[in-house]
Amino acid sequence: MSDPVLSWLGIFRLGLVQTGLGAIVVLTTSTLNRVMVVELAMPAMLPGALVAVHYALQVFRPAWGHGSDLGARRTPWIVGGMAVLAAGGLLASVATAWMTTHPSSGIALAVVAFCLIGAGVGAAGTSLLVLLAKRTDDRRRAAAATIVWVMMIAGFIVTTGMAGHMLDPFSPLRLIVVSGTVSVAAMVLTVVGVYGIEGRVAAPPESPQAVPLPKSSFRAALAEIWAEPTARRFAIFVFVSMLAYSAQDLILEPFAGVVFGFTPGETTKLSGIQHTGTLIGMALVPLAGAVYPRCHGNLQVWTIGGCLAWAAALSGLAAAAIAGPSWPLRETVFMLGVTNGAYAVAAIGSMMALVGAGGDKREGVRMGLWGAAQAFAFGIGGFLGTLASDIARILLPSPALSYSAVFASEAGLFVVAALMAVWVHRAPTRNGMQQRELRVIAVAGG
Repeated sequence: MSDPVLSWLGIFRLGLVQTGLGAIVVLTTSTLNRVMVVELAMPAMLPGALVAVHYALQVFRPAWGHGSDLGARRTPWIVGGMAVLAAGGLLASVATAWMTTHPSSGIALAVVAFCLIGAGVGAAGTSLLVLLAKRTDDRRRAAAATIVWVMMIAGFIVTTGMAGHMLDPFSPLRLIVVSGTVSVAAMVLTVVGVYGIEGRVAAPPESPQAVPLPKSSFRAALAEIWAEPTARRFAIFVFVSMLAYSAQDLILEPFAGVVFGFTPGETTKLSGIQHTGTLIGMALVPLAGAVYPRCHGNLQVWTIGGCLAWAAALSGLAAAAIAGPSWPLRETVFMLGVTNGAYAVAAIGSMMALVGAGGDKREGVRMGLWGAAQAFAFGIGGFLGTLASDIARILLPSPALSYSAVFASEAGLFVVAALMAVWVHRAPTRNGMQQRELRVIAVAGG
């Protein structure tokens, strides 16, 4: 007996959890970043190091996924993880406020806070994706991925807008109040999102088909998953593609300022153009499946196409660096966002389809492994992107050429990722189920 699927309302409710998660994360990684550097005149490397700590803690995602596998329930991990994340977000604001009077103590507390943030994101995010993947009908997977990720971006937008309004005029106490409000709101959204969902759709314990997961150590479970060609190859694919993505994230706005002479306000608007394109790109994938049923192709087509489209957009930025102000930069950045959104839905759809391909109830470990690969790539990608830019500026005669070389290198990484996507989908399986799944699942489902 298989678990009944989520309704559209159930998918939307799980999206509320992602909205709350995004709200806390964007406040701690963006707003607190700015406060430390601008209002407190701290070195920029401080928030950079704290964000790196947040990503480093997510290397334990497979272990948290293993814990949810053994318990056979995801809700406690989602709620518990969000509680840890909310506490970490509030503590981070307290630490930032404390830096105004006792910098060393505030920094020490901030390290603890960002450890909690990383642990909360990893525990809640991994189990949320597993629950969404297991309980979503094949035909709804792309649409479900779009809904959940659009709701997360909505959390970014609403939180930054409201927090920006409420923080003026700035004071440490106001910062703590705003952060606490966001944390409480995120917890309310989480409880509303998951209340009763898993209990209603879970298979009855007395069902003869409900075979409990054999107890085993985490090390044995991880070794078993790593031995699966598909899981291992997909983890490497996620790392390479996310490395290419995160490498451009921190240099796009400086590039626009140096090469195109954009003001800080104009570069901020440029990021808004990219985020708008991302939302449209996410919506295009399921829309294509609804309007053109033949677009219900296999996962390989959508994943490879997303990587190649992103490589083309990055090549456009490389050309823009050489062409200079005459190049339509805003349009190029908009297309970068569109390809970003389309790729994100394809990649998430791939995760949702592949997470249960092994058929041995170790979905949490698989999803955790891929989440850890993504976090590790994000943790080092931004640093490598800025480092490559600095090295290129030393070796090349002009800043424009250095940026062009970095963007072209990132485009090359996405071409490699596209080739690796073929490698993933050609992986041998132990039970033959995965290839059948990949032929029938509609990533662009309507």
